[in-house]
Amino acid sequence: MADQTKDLLARLTDLSEGAIQRISEAPGAEKAYQALKGLGERVDDLQRRTRSIPDLEKRLTALEKKFDALAKPKPARKPSSATRAKPKPKQP
Repeated sequence: MADQTKDLLARLTDLSEGAIQRISEAPGAEKAYQALKGLGERVDDLQRRTRSIPDLEKRLTALEKKFDALAKPKPARKPSSATRAKPKPKQP
């Protein structure tokens, strides 16, 4: 039984090596390989960018708070007593 399993595995190995050989000799195989190679680099770049998203969200939240504080209407100031115009006395 062990001998039969080794023969089966050896046959599968040979078949898979043959299939890989045929695929690599196909006309568009080089382009496909280059595309897959470039895909790995793009995925790495995407991971770097997504790691910085939480930092950007914190900065955005802080800016939104500052903006909200500036956008609120300030309460109208009451004139101080020193600058307030005194009413004229009524003339009889």
